[in-house]
Amino acid sequence: MADELFIHPRLAAVYDPLDPDRGDLDAYLRLAEGFGSRRVLDIGCGTGVLALRLAERGIEVVGVDPAQASLDVARAKPGGDRVRWICGDATTLPPLQVDLATMTGNAAQQIVEPHAWQETLKGAYEALRPGGYFVFETRDPSRRAWETWNREATYQVTEIPGVGAVEYWVELIAVTGPLVTFRSHYVFAADGQALTSDSTLRFRERKEVEADLTAQGFIPQEVRDAPDRPGKEFVFIARRPASTSTV
Repeated sequence: MADELFIHPRLAAVYDPLDPDRGDLDAYLRLAEGFGSRRVLDIGCGTGVLALRLAERGIEVVGVDPAQASLDVARAKPGGDRVRWICGDATTLPPLQVDLATMTGNAAQQIVEPHAWQETLKGAYEALRPGGYFVFETRDPSRRAWETWNREATYQVTEIPGVGAVEYWVELIAVTGPLVTFRSHYVFAADGQALTSDSTLRFRERKEVEADLTAQGFIPQEVRDAPDRPGKEFVFIARRPASTSTV
């Protein structure tokens, strides 16, 4: 089940204006180019920012996300008809043979249940062609990012054309082992409506992720630093083994 900020139409519509700097996606575009990817699966594509940027480059893209409201936003953007949008997740995909599968932002960490996580990795594996790559990011738990998830550090007011001013801030709710729950607050000045969205993220250790990838048949190849958050995130690059001849 997706969080309210992705499934509520009013919140999905302001998701991009509240987080306009997506320079974090540049690294994924460079990887797609470096791998020579012609077909890409974007898991947890949300409002489609990465999917559309890939499609602009002539890449065949499938974007999958469980939040219909977010997909509606993505589909309505310029070039939205270039992408194949699927409402669902990596466990319910049609047969695909993509060169690259991605999960950006918080997509990997939002899959908190161990079984769902394993099934997602399995779905990504099956969607790839032999020799295809899987790239995703997750925060380093040792950096304790949640310690700055409070109103004082996150409060902002954004003026959005056609919407008006929107107040936004984050409130930490609980830290239970690897699970961190926080609440996002939104106040729309135009009519005073206040909405909230609760989210829970799982913070996985590097060795845990590498072991999970290996268990699903992937070959973990590299763990990079996230260019936009140096020292704070892991970017995992794994590969589905290439087919071997039995002749």
